[in-house]
Amino acid sequence: MNTPSSKDMLATLIGFPTVSCDSNLELIEFIRAYLADLGVESELFYNDARTKANLFATIGPQTDGGVVLSGHTDVVPAAGQAWTVAPFELTEQDGRLYGRGTADMKGYLACVLAAVPLFLQRPLAVPVHLAFSYDEEIGCVGVRPLLAELQKRGLRPAVCVIGEPTEMRPVLGHKGKMAMRCCVRGAACHSAYAPLGVNAIHYAARLIDKLEQIGEMLAQPEHHDARFDPPFSTVQAGLIRGGRALNIVPAECDFDFEVRGIPGFDIQSVAQQLEAYASETLLPKMRAVQPDTDIRFEPLNAYPGLATDPQSDGARLIAAISGVAADARAFGTVAFGTEGGLYDAAGIPAVVCGPGSMDQGHKPDEFVTLEQLARCDAMMARLAGLLAK
Repeated sequence: MNTPSSKDMLATLIGFPTVSCDSNLELIEFIRAYLADLGVESELFYNDARTKANLFATIGPQTDGGVVLSGHTDVVPAAGQAWTVAPFELTEQDGRLYGRGTADMKGYLACVLAAVPLFLQRPLAVPVHLAFSYDEEIGCVGVRPLLAELQKRGLRPAVCVIGEPTEMRPVLGHKGKMAMRCCVRGAACHSAYAPLGVNAIHYAARLIDKLEQIGEMLAQPEHHDARFDPPFSTVQAGLIRGGRALNIVPAECDFDFEVRGIPGFDIQSVAQQLEAYASETLLPKMRAVQPDTDIRFEPLNAYPGLATDPQSDGARLIAAISGVAADARAFGTVAFGTEGGLYDAAGIPAVVCGPGSMDQGHKPDEFVTLEQLARCDAMMARLAGLLAK
């Protein structure tokens, strides 16, 4: 078969509208067929509804060690954004390739797939694994069953290279995240008799104020880690719902909040502080008016942070193949999360390096430059040379 360039492969991948709320199976089946034509077998790991799948494939010897090239296949929605080009068609203009997912992160997937013939041409001393996941954009959900299966099989790759857009800079760290929902159940009544009710919005507001106080405490200099921007753990309430009419004391109010914690910070401690404030301070006041009122907390999603040792084998490998000197000062961190913390927790050290910039990710007219793709192609070539016998 004629093997496509990374640009041609990207054009194909962008044509699959793999928004997280939809299936990714057409894209996954395309990749499976592409690999099969090259003589590479792959395995699919489906979600419970069998509407989405992870893909895992191995090139080279079936041994421990080697490198995982990991990326997610889902993208964020383009609907409601002011695109000037078709989001699910590749458009080239002035050295830029436009389309949803070009930066985050089908550009990397395209470079990996375009490099498969090169990996096959070189007799590899250790394997190269391909791991493509679903539902990363909604909390790094899809990769978890794949990692559980790899652990069950005792597969132990030496390092995972996650190709999130870093402008091809090696990244060794990012914050972890926890998202939760707080559900306040008050007691409704006519607003003319407001003291007889329990205003769920008012109590939710007090919890949000407490959350802000926690955030202010975390921003104090003694909690800083200068490797990150911002250099401290952050909290925010992002969604709130409540009330039915202005003249009704609201009986319900829910709000969603998140915590993004620097490595080493116990993210759960924020939820614990809010829960203690709710049970010790707010609920007694609420139940003094109406006994069946309540405040509940529901986890939405979470993933761990990443803090790879700059002197580790993974750091040395990404320095070698990215073309950046093996100096701790050359390694960076990113504010956004990746699946890297999950790989690391599964015993597979992770680093992050990929084409494009997250400054373009999740925006209308998302793009990656041809120069960035070329640099990623070069990284794949260096990896093939490094792993060859």
